Amino acid sequence: MKTIPSTFSHKSKRIILVEDDRDFRESLVESLLLAGFNVTGVASALEFYQNIAMQDYLLAILDLGLPDQSGFVLAEYIRNNTDMRIIVLTAQSSLDSRITAYQSGADNYLLKPVDFSELEASIYSILGRLDQKLSKEHKKKEAEPAAKQEETCWTLVRSDMTLCAPKNDTIK
Repeated sequence: MKTIPSTFSHKSKRIILVEDDRDFRESLVESLLLAGFNVTGVASALEFYQNIAMQDYLLAILDLGLPDQSGFVLAEYIRNNTDMRIIVLTAQSSLDSRITAYQSGADNYLLKPVDFSELEASIYSILGRLDQKLSKEHKKKEAEPAAKQEETCWTLVRSDMTLCAPKNDTIK
């Protein structure tokens, strides 16, 4: 029996699935939606780039053999330009492929055909760690003294037409 931590709210976590095999993509999207995830399926790297320009995602599930760009390149782009986590889901089982995927930024590497429960467990694991990290960062930020937080704030005083810098310097 699967148990989900009570603090884990996966409905608000957006996932993008990049898979060129239409039937497999639609099947995975449907399964993930039924499991309560908020998922978007795309068929190519181009569609991926278009989607992430309009919407933030926390997790990308990538096939490596895409028609318009290598999944390795896509993983490198994700790792270098976003905070998304990456699950590689591919039929490529060689050790070289696995190593290259991890070097490109993959958090996990799963082989097709994948058992849905394994994919789901991987998603829970990755997003659960992300939740813990974000929670710790939020608590740390709340614990900072108010004076320290105010030091980094600029204030615009419209009535005086002045801008107050973080260390109380003013600019007219």
